[in-house]
Amino acid sequence: MNTETNAATGTAATRDARRWWDADGGWSTADATGTVLVIDSWLVDEGRVRGLDRHAERFRSSCDRFPEPGPDRTDRFMRAVAESLPARGRWFPRVELVDTGSGTRLRMWLRPAPPRTATVRLWTPTGPDRRRLPAVKGADLDHLAALRADATTAGADEALLVSAEGHVVEGASTSIVWWRGDTLCGPPPGPGLLPGITRSLLGELARTAGLQAVTERATAPDLAGLPVWTLNALHGIRPVTEGLGRFQDTDAEEAGRWQSRLAALAVPAGELPDSRGEPMKEVSP
Repeated sequence: MNTETNAATGTAATRDARRWWDADGGWSTADATGTVLVIDSWLVDEGRVRGLDRHAERFRSSCDRFPEPGPDRTDRFMRAVAESLPARGRWFPRVELVDTGSGTRLRMWLRPAPPRTATVRLWTPTGPDRRRLPAVKGADLDHLAALRADATTAGADEALLVSAEGHVVEGASTSIVWWRGDTLCGPPPGPGLLPGITRSLLGELARTAGLQAVTERATAPDLAGLPVWTLNALHGIRPVTEGLGRFQDTDAEEAGRWQSRLAALAVPAGELPDSRGEPMKEVSP
């Protein structure tokens, strides 16, 4: 493992490092310049990752919207990223497709993971959803960051996005789901919804437990008496305490049980396959 990505070094480069990747030259030092086109992020906790193969596939699929770098180069980049993930500490790396002005390049930003929060308060902005490409993570990065900043100013943690018809879609950095009894519900897929990795994993866990996982369109008033959760790779499951649905102490206990099931899905990064079903790197014994 390169010392720049080894958590044991404790250097400034390790704690917040951006690095370009090229098919021929491998890794090199990068800065924050360029226009970010696509991103993806996941939690690395003591070398273990949940759903890395799915994050890699979502990133590849979004990059394929652009002429470069092409699926093979993106796949090789993700294999190099997996090989670079630290085996110690909590990290929240971000992979990026960047327009440098003279072309596109692939970059990894190795970031320490922020502390996990257990609950979340939602704030709904006025006006319609103004994202350009909701299904591509990173395409509306600045707009969503501004919405989260507005949510903080309003005393909340996350901005809730709704459709022109008033249906709940997702948060600025989270998926939204709710429970109708023992049925896990969420907005239907489509061009207005980012494919949520944590949401897909939770749905599979629910079905494995013998529960239904369905999609439906719902407005905020439709959810007034229901427990609502936000989901993402960093925080996992967070019950909504304000701004949507209803919250009770038992909701936090139930969310904690499902959070433990999600956490159990994390595996060493090197065991994850790439898009062709091959190991992303060899694992040292």
